[in-house]
Amino acid sequence: MVLKEINPSPRMLMCPGPVEADPRVLRAMSAPILGQFDPEFTALMTETMEMARAVFQTRNEQTYTVDTTSRGGLEALLTAAVCPGDKVLIPAFGRFGYLLKEILQRSGAEITLLEREWGTVFTPEEIEEALKKDTYKAVAFIHGETSTSMMQPLDEIGKICKRYDALLLVDTVATLGGAEVKMDDWLIDGCVSGTQKCISAPAGSSLITYNKAIEKIADARKHVELGIRTLEDQDGVLPGISSNYLDIAQLKDYWSPRRLNHHTEATSMQYAVHEALRLVLTEGLEARFARHKLNDKALVAGLQAMGLKIFGDVEHKMPVVTAICIPEGADGKLIRSQLLNDFGIEIATSFGPLDGKVFRIGNMGYSSQKRNILLLLGALEAVLLQNHVKLPVGEGVAAALEVYQNT
Repeated sequence: MVLKEINPSPRMLMCPGPVEADPRVLRAMSAPILGQFDPEFTALMTETMEMARAVFQTRNEQTYTVDTTSRGGLEALLTAAVCPGDKVLIPAFGRFGYLLKEILQRSGAEITLLEREWGTVFTPEEIEEALKKDTYKAVAFIHGETSTSMMQPLDEIGKICKRYDALLLVDTVATLGGAEVKMDDWLIDGCVSGTQKCISAPAGSSLITYNKAIEKIADARKHVELGIRTLEDQDGVLPGISSNYLDIAQLKDYWSPRRLNHHTEATSMQYAVHEALRLVLTEGLEARFARHKLNDKALVAGLQAMGLKIFGDVEHKMPVVTAICIPEGADGKLIRSQLLNDFGIEIATSFGPLDGKVFRIGNMGYSSQKRNILLLLGALEAVLLQNHVKLPVGEGVAAALEVYQNT
């Protein structure tokens, strides 16, 4: 057996995640391992919580990471805040709204699905009208729907949920660190993100924050496992959380001064998250959002100058993902393959009704660079021309350069 060294090919990741990790994050991951209860490491955990609060723009005490991918973080929040039998409204406008339904349905919730055409978003009036028809424990929303490139405005949704005494639970996996997420101002009760997109660390850690309302529910469902419980640990009055590993009632104690020995921390991923959050805050949230918007503007200008059609409601397009319609007669799979094999650039297609009909281009975190935008546009033009797609030669890169020069 020949044992080969891991030596990945260089790639420019311009898909909607994962994206390129910041080299400083990768360097941080190579630091020596500390014990999970070493005072140096617990101090680092505390700093991570403080930085995560700043990025979520929240004062929530319960703001920390869960050692799992974004989906695991969603499952941790949703299955703690929602008990079996609770009614939940899910406004779905793409693939990941259906994922929320999948997670909550498996945990015994009663789901009402409100569906929208892919490529559009919901109005506040639609949400209020749905909440008038029944009593819901929660509304579960996607902020940035990467399957369609749409971003749902949330500034009015939280107010509406409060009027009807419903929790607002939000997936910001694709937006946190690249677009505005105002946890407190938007009256969001619970929020989850990941590390592999705009935060620009590897996949494997989920950022979670929730307020006192959800903390109270989780505490009422608390069950500390027998091997680590003390006389002070009493079972809650509500049905217990089905997952042990993703039990935020125990994870809260793990991240608290109590340091409940719930699991072994993923030390190197904690280094990664700490450094990634530090870099976000060092750049500054407003500057970071402006960088993503500028690169998005240049990308869209370049694509449109090439004669390519932006998919969906452009007014509500995410600044960190762009979906474009694959030109009629073109083989989307072949084009993506040539971009990857000839230029080392990865972009994506979509899912379900959009599979093979659109390209999705990510403009996220460390990958959101002027250099990457210009190289992508040039490479895409070359591959489209090779595939006999008629377009004005040189116009894409020129249009993007004009955006940069005029800014």
